[in-house]
Parts: sequence; structure tokens; C-alpha cells
Amino acid sequence: MSPNRKSTSRATKRSARRSTRTRHSATSSLLRRALRLLLFTLLPLSLFYTLWLDFTVRDQFEGRRWELPARVYASPLELYGERAIRPDQIVSSLQQLGYRSRSGSEEEGSYYLSNNRITIHTRPFRFWDGVEPSRELKLSFRDGKISRITDLKSGDGVGVVRLDPLPIGSFYPLHGEDRILVQLDQLPDVLVRTLLTVEDRSFYDHFGISPLGIARALVANLRAGRAVQGGSTLTQQLAKNLFLTRQRTLWRKAREALITLILEFHYQKDEILEAYINEVYFGQDQRRAIHGVGMASHFFFGHDASQLTLAKSALLVGMLKGPSWYNPRKNPKRAMERRNMILDLMAQQGEISESEAAEARRTPLGILERPPSGRSHSPAFLDLVRRQILRDYAKEDLTSEGLQIFTTLDPLVQSAAERGLQQRIRELDRSGKEDLQGAVVVVRPDSGEVEAVVGGRDPRATGFNRAMNAVRQIGSLVKPALFLAALEQPERYTLVTKLRDRPFEVGQGENRWRPRNYDMRSHGDVPLYRALSHSYNISTARLGVELGIGRVANTLKRLGVERDIHRYPSLFLGALELTPLEVAQFYQPIAAGGVRSPLRSIRAVMGRNGEPLNRYPLRVEEVASSKAIALLQWGMEEVVRSGTARYLNTMLAQSIRVAGKTGTTNDLRDSWFAGFSGDRLAVVWMGRDDNKPAGLTGSSGALRAWGRVMSALPLEPLAAIYPEGVTKSWINPDGLKTIYGCSDAREIPFIEGSEPESTVQCGSNG
Repeated sequence: MSPNRKSTSRATKRSARRSTRTRHSATSSLLRRALRLLLFTLLPLSLFYTLWLDFTVRDQFEGRRWELPARVYASPLELYGERAIRPDQIVSSLQQLGYRSRSGSEEEGSYYLSNNRITIHTRPFRFWDGVEPSRELKLSFRDGKISRITDLKSGDGVGVVRLDPLPIGSFYPLHGEDRILVQLDQLPDVLVRTLLTVEDRSFYDHFGISPLGIARALVANLRAGRAVQGGSTLTQQLAKNLFLTRQRTLWRKAREALITLILEFHYQKDEILEAYINEVYFGQDQRRAIHGVGMASHFFFGHDASQLTLAKSALLVGMLKGPSWYNPRKNPKRAMERRNMILDLMAQQGEISESEAAEARRTPLGILERPPSGRSHSPAFLDLVRRQILRDYAKEDLTSEGLQIFTTLDPLVQSAAERGLQQRIRELDRSGKEDLQGAVVVVRPDSGEVEAVVGGRDPRATGFNRAMNAVRQIGSLVKPALFLAALEQPERYTLVTKLRDRPFEVGQGENRWRPRNYDMRSHGDVPLYRALSHSYNISTARLGVELGIGRVANTLKRLGVERDIHRYPSLFLGALELTPLEVAQFYQPIAAGGVRSPLRSIRAVMGRNGEPLNRYPLRVEEVASSKAIALLQWGMEEVVRSGTARYLNTMLAQSIRVAGKTGTTNDLRDSWFAGFSGDRLAVVWMGRDDNKPAGLTGSSGALRAWGRVMSALPLEPLAAIYPEGVTKSWINPDGLKTIYGCSDAREIPFIEGSEPESTVQCGSNG
């Protein structure tokens, strides 16, 4: 090859190398510029994301307000000297509250029954008007009453004691989480030590992520041959539970780490630990999720978290590894093995002594046999609470603000109402009456407080609440309003005024109305009180025509009927549709001497931290003459003494004076009874949901259920003292004033000045 060709070849190679270097240099320069651009872009984005995440985490954590369901409580059982209540009724109430029968009273929430005496170690409770402390008490009984309450520590007598109230329901948020918030200083030290030993021993030393903790957990698990410790720190677990989904991705792990560092940077360890203890998940109760140590303690043991022992703490901490797998109700053997393993670990780590561990291992699980259900045992009453509370609070408040709602429900009365209705329906089922339903409402007439609501034959069923929503014709229950309108005119009407019980017609043609008596007979001229007590339709309708539809309708309005009233003559015999609750409101002023009190189911509301928010005081309004009401009550007593409700005389003690009214509608579709003693008013409806004939009169259906309800309760009789301006006179069968001692005479009340003027001798007809 010639020198020129060699030179040319070398030059070409050098040129190619220079070209390659140039291309590589250009590529590298481009790559460097791209990396710089990416770096300058990602750094601000990363910084921006970190700042945004920091703000979000702090905003949510510092303003952390778990959506706490409103908790609804029954009226607390009050115990005092001379209260008419049996030992078995108190024991039943204690068992409902989760109190345990023990021979000693060393533990709060325990009782012991012996020789007609009850020893109780009560639990403390914060009411709207103050804290009821825990006390050790002895209750003595005599003649069906509490004779004395003694404080066992001081030996002194005690006036009044309130037990902690029975929880009867909650209003849950959509996600169904249920928790009771606790503060760290409310928890026993043994629970905290157990939690940190098992889940995060270096919690107070690490910065959120603990490589040493991961290694320690790995060693502990290898030694045990199974998982006894977790590798994630409590802060990491809290970050996952509060801010992240359950997806397992690298991005989620990176976010978890970043959130963990943010939490550790901004907050004290105790704040993080307290949040964890309130958030942690303990399993499912149907649709309700049990969260937090506070709720778990109530759900599994029936007491506050402050009462957790070493054994119970180990059981709860052991469940965190797998709330379903280690559920002590479903898997008691597995849960006990896990608990004992944790106790051994505690001893190995020097947190407890070997003797403490051994004693705790010998302890039974101590789980409540019947967990406090998230479902209300009184759903019909809870419907009433919801309706009334929503007048003052938004729906969202009920499911998120942790309200504590104290109600008027009396568990003893509620139980009696449920049993009484069910027993009568079962009797009728056996006699061939099918598909019967019913409802009961029990009220304190002097205050309007609703003590019990039963919405159907199955008192636990949710759905259609007949006590509040079954709008049915009330039949003869309307008649007391009509007779009251008459008795408020003493110059025209008294209890002995003669009414014509003879056929008549109102209107003409298609609008003609001809009332008939139930027995299809007429009874001539009858005294007003007999027309009421025997529920005669013809004489009642005649009286209604004399009074006028307007006066009768206005009387119904005064007594509390809020629905529109169709002003037709058929109104006089009950062509008015009301719910059982509305009937109770209508009858309340009649039972309370003419003073109306709006029916109420709530006494007070407290906030999540125990601060009083709302009180629901008694409101009263005089709506009828007490003198006319006294006469009406006497006439309604006659309904029970000798009229359509006389069957009650076989069901109630003779010393209990009660008054009431039966109600039956066309074709025997509805059976009603509304009646009252001196301290209770109860309304019972029975019938069929499809409005087909039930085959029951008021006296054959609802009245007998009413009798069962009221006979199971201590009752005060109607007062025998009449208000000023009412006098009593002896009256003969002809409605004439006579003298005491006549065999055929009766003592009947009159508004002064309306009684017969002249007096006739025994046996004389004047």
C-alpha cells in the first residue's frame, strides 16, 4: 500500500473517531441536560408533595374527630326506701346491665342475692347533672318494697341511688364503626406495657421506623415458632389505619414511611399512642365494626377499659394479630393459647414476674356470654327518639358527634309491655286468629314521659313501627272527648243526665247516617255515665248532634289531636284515624287532670366529652277543666267497674282503681284499649296489617293485653280526692238525689251547683 493511501486511511479513522466522540459527547450532554431538568422538576414536585402531605396529615390528625355514633341510654334504675320493687326485678335489671353475680362485692359491676337482701357494688357513671360514684350497698326488703339501703363502707343509710343506665341503641355512621374514646391516663399501666411489649418495644426510642424492632420481632417469632410480635412500629400501623388503603404496593409503602416520619416529627409519643389505642380494630359484630380498646373492653368484658386486668389486657393485645382468628367467643382455645403466649413473653422480657404470669394464665377468659348487641333491643322506642332528637340536631350529628342521649325508657316497663302483647297474641294464635299484630305505648301522664313503645308482635324487629306509623280508625276511643265537651257545660249536662238511646237518622239520601249499637238494640233513656261505660252508639251520637261537630272537633284539638279532623257526624263514633302514639297524646290530658304535656322520650343530651348540651324539661298547658275531667274519669272508671272493660276486674288487684275506654271499629278490624292508673297511661292496639277483619272487639283483644301489661307493674291507684269545686251526692237509679244508706243509691260526683236540688227518700222515684 502506498504511503498516500495509508495516510488517507489513518485520516479517515481519525475522522470517524472524532465523529463518534462528537456524537457520544452530544448524547451525554443531552442526557445530562435531561437529568438536570428531571432533577430540577422532581425536587420541587417531591418537595411540594411532601409539604402537601405534611399539611394533610397534620390537619386530619390534629382535628381528628372520629365519627362516633350517638349512644342512647334508658332511664336509670333509681333505688330508694319504700320503692315498690321486688328483688328479682332488681336482679333482672342488673343482669341486663352486665353485672355479675359474686359472693363478694370487691369488684365494680357485681351483686349478690341472699336471704331477701341484695349486695351491689355499683359502677360510676357521668350523668348530665353530675357523676354518680361507685358504691358498695346493701338493699333490704319488706312487703314487696325496699325497706333500707345501707352504705357498706360507712354503715350509713342512703337516700337515693342511680345505677348506670342501660344502653338501648346507637345511631351508627355509614361505615358502621363503633368506638368509645379513651384517654391514655384512663388506661391501666399493664395494658400499655403489654401492648408495647408485643407490638413495639422501642416505641419511645425510635423515630417511627425501627430496624432494631424488625430484627427483634424476627428473633422472637423464630424462637416461638410462630408470629408473636410484629415488625411494623405502632406509628406505621397508625399511618396505615388512618390514612392509607389496604393495597400492597411500593408506592403505598413509600407513603406509609413518609406519613410515619411526619407523625413522629410533629407529635408527642403519647399522642400517637393514644390515637392508636382508639383506632385499632377488634373485629366485627354483624354490621358494626368494633374499634378501640374502650369499645372492645365493653364488648368482650362488659366494663370500662380502666378495669382491664393483666389477663384481659393480654387477651385484647393478642387479638390485634388477627381479630377474627383469635376471637375469644368463636375460638376460645386459640385465643387462650395466644393470651398465654403473650403472658410468657411479658415474663421473659421482665415486664411481669413469673408468678404474675402463672396466676394470669390460670384466669378464665372472662368473656360476656351475651355480648352487648349493636342492634337496639327497643327499636320502636329508638324510632321515637330519632324523630324527636332530629328537631334539634342534624342527621349527621347523630352519626358522627358522639352524642349521649338520655331517654325516658323504663326497661322494666318495656319488658312488661313486650310480654303482655306477645302473650295475648300467642293465645289468639292458638284459637285460630291468624296474622295478628299489635302495638303498645306506655306513658307517665303527669310528665308526658314515654316509658315503653312496642311496634309489633316481634319487639326486636326493625321496619314498620305500628306504634308510630299504623294510622287506624280509633272507634269508640273518641267518645271521652265527646263526653268531656258535654261535662264542661254543667248547666246542661251531668253524669246522670238522661240521654235517648233510640234510633234516629242524620242527613238525607246518600248522606243519610243511621247509627246502631253494637248489640243491635236500643236501650231507652239512659244516664250519661252509662252511655259512656257501655259504649252505646245511638245515645252518644245523639249527644254529639246536640253538642255540634265543631265543639267536639275543637275538644279533640285541645286534647292534642294534630291531624285534620273530617267534620262528619260519623266522627262521634270514631271515624278518626290516629296512631297508637297519637292516641296516647290525646288521652294524656284526660289522665293528667286536664293538663297537657307533649309526649317526650328524651331527658337530656351530652356531648362526646360529657359536657351538657340540652335539657328537655317538663312543659305543661291546662287544656280542659279539672272539674269536668274529674267527672269524666269517674265515668271511665265505670267502664272498668261495670262496663265494656269489666274483665279487668279479674286481672288487676281490687285496690287498684283504673279508668279506660275500649274501642272497636267496623267489621272488627281494630281492637283498642286506652286506660290509666294514677301514675301510668297505656294504649294498646291489635289488628291486621292488611286491614282485614281481625275478629276482635276492644274487650276481647287489646283490653286483655293491656291487663297483662299493667298487672306486671307496680301501679298507683287513681286518686280518690276530687278537685275543689266538685262535690259528691247519693243518687238513686232515676238520677234523683237521695240519702246515704239507700240500697239502690250510688255516690256520684258533680260540679258544684249542678247536682239535683231536692232529696228523695229511699225507694222513692220523686
